Amino acid sequence: MGARGGGRRKMAVGWLLAAAALAAVEVSAVEVSTPEEMFVENGTDAKLPCTFTSVEVISSAASVSWSFQPEGAATRISFFYYFNGRSYPGKDLPFKDRITWTGDLNKKDASISISNMQFRDNGTYICDVKNPPDIVVKPGEIRVRVVEKDSLPAFPIAMVAGIVIGTVTGLTPLISIVVCLVIRKNNSKKRYSGDPDIDARLGM
Repeated sequence: MGARGGGRRKMAVGWLLAAAALAAVEVSAVEVSTPEEMFVENGTDAKLPCTFTSVEVISSAASVSWSFQPEGAATRISFFYYFNGRSYPGKDLPFKDRITWTGDLNKKDASISISNMQFRDNGTYICDVKNPPDIVVKPGEIRVRVVEKDSLPAFPIAMVAGIVIGTVTGLTPLISIVVCLVIRKNNSKKRYSGDPDIDARLGM
């Protein structure tokens, strides 16, 4: 009995040590970054940006998967997978022959491009990256809105507004100086007009 009891105690201690070792291992997660929303013109190509960070070295076991949740739908459609240097685009509609891998895992880039965007492509695109042992991850989500062609401004509205405001603000002092000089010269002409000597000095 004593030998058996000692063996059980040793086994229990061993399990406790193993559990403590597992608890001591730091569990890290891949962090995925994507824009929250994108506007794309109908009939054009769209690059869906997706980058990530991981404390582990990028290995051949790293993988990327993209899925799509149509506007108003409750389910997601998996349409692209990248693993071990090869891409596996989905062959089912609506993305058949339209997906191109544009990322580089060594640069922590998991982006893709979709050609010929259509109104039916409105919805949420989900980018999921795994880099074992960092596999606990919250996927990135992009809400894509397809709009009529030529309906988007050539430059972002905020940028245009900033340029206009900056230009006007910068020119305001100069414009004020020029206006003051013109008014002063006109007043001088009116005030001294008719006096030949002063007119000659003023170049009138």
